[in-house]
Amino acid sequence: MPVITKISVQKHNKNRYSVFTDSGRGEEYAFSVDEDVLIKYSLKKGMELDDLSVTEMLFQDDIRKAYNTAINYLAHRMRSEAEVWEYLKKKEIAEPVIKEAVHKLYEFKFLNDEEFARAFVRTKLNTTDKGAGVIQLELKEKGIAPNLISSVIEEVSSDDQLEKAIKLTEKYAQKNKKDSSRILKQKIEQMLQRKGYSFSIIRAAIDETQIEKEEDDEMDALRLQGEKLHHKYSKLPVHEYRQKLKMALYRKGFPMEMIDEFISEKENEE
Repeated sequence: MPVITKISVQKHNKNRYSVFTDSGRGEEYAFSVDEDVLIKYSLKKGMELDDLSVTEMLFQDDIRKAYNTAINYLAHRMRSEAEVWEYLKKKEIAEPVIKEAVHKLYEFKFLNDEEFARAFVRTKLNTTDKGAGVIQLELKEKGIAPNLISSVIEEVSSDDQLEKAIKLTEKYAQKNKKDSSRILKQKIEQMLQRKGYSFSIIRAAIDETQIEKEEDDEMDALRLQGEKLHHKYSKLPVHEYRQKLKMALYRKGFPMEMIDEFISEKENEE
């Protein structure tokens, strides 16, 4: 059996040690191990090694290397267990090794999916305008278990969600004054849905916000869009002009009586 002849600290990594052995052919490099593995197996000069013990040591060393790799990955921010698994798999680390490394990460409290999920939700709520629905999908993408997702999402305040939805609605309505009331309402609903707000929150936010324009404001919005369409269709025959202008403005959500009023205004200008 090979006998350990020398153990030396590696030049570029003071936490790893190179082990040299002699199997009867003179001293030669055998393998390297992490300091923890060196201590765990009490490796020292003159110690005899068998194949089984070396295999076990190298497996433990692989675990230690995977663990250290994961620690470096976790140093930047909190991660879910699934993210750590995916990262280590990309490093071409064997799954049995990853499993043991992840176990150690839980043991030393570097991993905790419940803490991760709660911190993730808090961060998204404090730094973005996303609703609970989108946050829920993002947690799923992070590999968080469905029951845990349900638990943390249930804790999201409906009042806070409504307050954010109202602010988004008011901001959107202010920026899109040229739209008709009907189209504006549709666009706001779609925008809030994309951001992950529930239908009940969306309805409440719209009810709380003045979206329906006063008649004069609606007519101003119609005129703004109608002028562009008038220039587009003005060279067409009268009947075709009226038909296309009416349909275009109707599709934009304006009521027919206002459309007729606008067309009359344009015809009286001529």
